[in-house]
Amino acid sequence: MGKEKKVPAVAYFCMEFGLHPDFPIYSGGLGVLAGDYLKAAADAGYPVVGVGILWRKGYTAQYINDAGYPYDVSPEYNYDFLKDTGVKVQVTIKQQPVTCKVWLTDHFGNVPLYLLDADLPENKEPWLTHSLYRGSGDDRIAQEIILGIGGLRALRALGLEIDLYHFNEGHAVLAGVELIREKISTGLSFEQALNATRREIVFTTHTPVPAGNEAHHHGALSYVGAYNGLSYEQMKQIGGDPFNMTVAGLKLSALANGVSALHGETAQKMWQQVGAAAPIIAITNGVHQGTWQAANIAHAYAQAEGLLQARQENKANLLAEIERRTGHVLDPNGLVIGFARRAATYKRGDLIFRNREEILPLLEKGRIQLVFSGKAHPQDEGGKSMVASIVAFAREFPGKVVFLENYDMRLGKILTSGCDVWLNNPQRPQEASGTSGMKAGMNGVLNFSTLDGWWVEGCAHGKNGWQFGDGYVGPDQDDHDLHALFHVLKNEILPVYEQDKAKWVKMMRASIKTCTQQFSARRMVDEYYDRLYLPLVAAERKIS
Repeated sequence: MGKEKKVPAVAYFCMEFGLHPDFPIYSGGLGVLAGDYLKAAADAGYPVVGVGILWRKGYTAQYINDAGYPYDVSPEYNYDFLKDTGVKVQVTIKQQPVTCKVWLTDHFGNVPLYLLDADLPENKEPWLTHSLYRGSGDDRIAQEIILGIGGLRALRALGLEIDLYHFNEGHAVLAGVELIREKISTGLSFEQALNATRREIVFTTHTPVPAGNEAHHHGALSYVGAYNGLSYEQMKQIGGDPFNMTVAGLKLSALANGVSALHGETAQKMWQQVGAAAPIIAITNGVHQGTWQAANIAHAYAQAEGLLQARQENKANLLAEIERRTGHVLDPNGLVIGFARRAATYKRGDLIFRNREEILPLLEKGRIQLVFSGKAHPQDEGGKSMVASIVAFAREFPGKVVFLENYDMRLGKILTSGCDVWLNNPQRPQEASGTSGMKAGMNGVLNFSTLDGWWVEGCAHGKNGWQFGDGYVGPDQDDHDLHALFHVLKNEILPVYEQDKAKWVKMMRASIKTCTQQFSARRMVDEYYDRLYLPLVAAERKIS
């Protein structure tokens, strides 16, 4: 045996990457996390490459029509900063060859990210890589063939030596099927190939809602081409029937992780019935400080002075953006509460409006101002209806409630640095992590959240932010949380904001310390190496 590497080279597969607002190949938190991972790996000098898809039309641009309801448009973007690798690979979809061009970017300070693009004249369905998370079930399977099978073939064609494959969510599991096919072609049995493949894969699961874990019927998988030379019985052994992508991720990997301590526990319970599954540990998400922390906040924190002034500067930037977009002028001295995230119903974006008796006096007296943003999935009518209800409140209370349309990374940065308080009220325990609160927190924006996701680990109530609801799960959870929300808001948050600026600044400092130290992407990537990658490599060396 030759000299062995001390640090394994990792290929990180993800359906979406949020690196920069001018490169919109992401839909939300999953993609932004993947982008932050690549940036943190680059900062630390880790031998990581990313593998994804070049979405020509991105995810969706979402606006509000005159009736107050969201609608979607799909613009085409110019990606002329990408580098042509000169590499093309082929996959088989519906018994037809599909050619994918491989592009490269490290333009945003990230490690190399290789992106597959099927928008080529030789393909019968060049639109397969146009829109993220759009189209039919067959289209999704085809896109997952491109990501997984095509992505692995791209790594081979590029001549990259990879030690471990990290699947960020289940969309990439067909790369595991391709690894098995490769090994069978050298003479190994299916069982031998599966066991050897498992020692090369780690898997991150993000979705604690059972319905959010994607599954496909085997007839569709076989028809579109996902079997990739394997049989029904072999594919069933990997992912069950119907074929569940999360189950496949767990059975194809040697180690898996949830994305917060609570989510790790939730995932263990969710998937405990899956035989031959990887053990699930918890590695809490983190965010890239260089991307998300405002420079003036970082400077004031380091100098131990000027934090409140920096806070007001960032708040002024947010209020100017609100005026530019809506024409409404908010009071710079009033408390600004922000809520911005993917518009899924379990996140309960409209919860605070469900008690008009409590909220009306606070709005009418100008004690609170509410700023919302978020996109619903184009086919999620429940999410769109929730957005519409928030828009209706914004129209009822102009200048006191604001909804900012077409949420993206650029707007996200303005909001997570410009609000005073960051509200988060998912129905516990359905929030896997919730990284927007980490971004707010490292800007001294104080979190106000139910005890779900990362906040279970981060919250020091009354010291670096506030929790409400005490982690209650059970009957009438909405009513319980709503009562607790207003109790903490009126009796704890507003008195400190209005009467004790010294304590507010002290809490800002504590929030920044918590989030920059405990919830940074650098810590996250270090932990991936220490707890996922290196243990696998050490185990493989013992076997070999």
